[in-house]
Amino acid sequence: MKSIEKSYLYAGLSVLLWSTVATSFKLGLSELDFIQLIFYASATSVIILFFILVIQKKTKLLMQQTVGQLINSMVLGALNPLLYYLVLFKAYSLLPAQLAQPLNMVWPIVLTLLSVPLLGQKIGKWSIAGLVISFAGVVLISSQGGLSGFQNTSLNGVLLALGSSVLWALYWVLNVRDKRDGIVKLFLNFFFGLIFLAVTVFFFTEFRIEPGTGLYAAIYIGIFEVGVTYVFWMKAMQLSTNNAKIGNLIFLTPFLSLIFIRFILKETLFITTFAGLACIIAGILVQRFDKKNQINT
Repeated sequence: MKSIEKSYLYAGLSVLLWSTVATSFKLGLSELDFIQLIFYASATSVIILFFILVIQKKTKLLMQQTVGQLINSMVLGALNPLLYYLVLFKAYSLLPAQLAQPLNMVWPIVLTLLSVPLLGQKIGKWSIAGLVISFAGVVLISSQGGLSGFQNTSLNGVLLALGSSVLWALYWVLNVRDKRDGIVKLFLNFFFGLIFLAVTVFFFTEFRIEPGTGLYAAIYIGIFEVGVTYVFWMKAMQLSTNNAKIGNLIFLTPFLSLIFIRFILKETLFITTFAGLACIIAGILVQRFDKKNQINT
């Protein structure tokens, strides 16, 4: 198999696996609270990522970290998994999956906005147009099929889903500046994040391990939201001769996700969900035409 074919295979697997996690979030939340779910998912991720480090013979890199790098991992771990997933999972507990998942997709637009204060960049006309189009998408999704649907939509849930995009964009900016090995960074971020989450569980909920849908979903999320799928995606980008084309495949994820949401969660899908999601993705693509926007989203 040629390298380009392998890159599309790894990318396709990543997109397929990531498209299942929104459904897994809701299944997990059916038995666990949002704090417990991210704790057990993160614990699984830490184990999986450590085994990946062993397989790739990178464990020695863990012993070569400077104090500054460890502090950086602690900060990033506080952002993700601690804050990001706590906010995201709380949003999922308040909203149908078909609303929470697309709303979380606006992070590239948020990233453009954050580039102004954090990177000193300017927002051009294409970025403004993309922001408006994506905002229209958010309104469409929140309507749940029509004007009357706004009454059934949790405003707190919408704000939390959008807030998770802000946290992810901030994490992305800080993480991309860190030039360490990708797997090493991710392991240390989740290792420190797991410590923070353990404290959070102790004070705000309880440690409870009971075999069932919730625990199995948490393990699934830990493996396929972060661990194995992240490695597949990195492999796809390494093998690709055109990262832009491979990167655009990620936009298939929310549409595929709706299939799992419909047939596993049995949610009735609204036409406004598809229309809103299309607007959000269109807004992301439109802002890429802005020559002043130097961030590769």
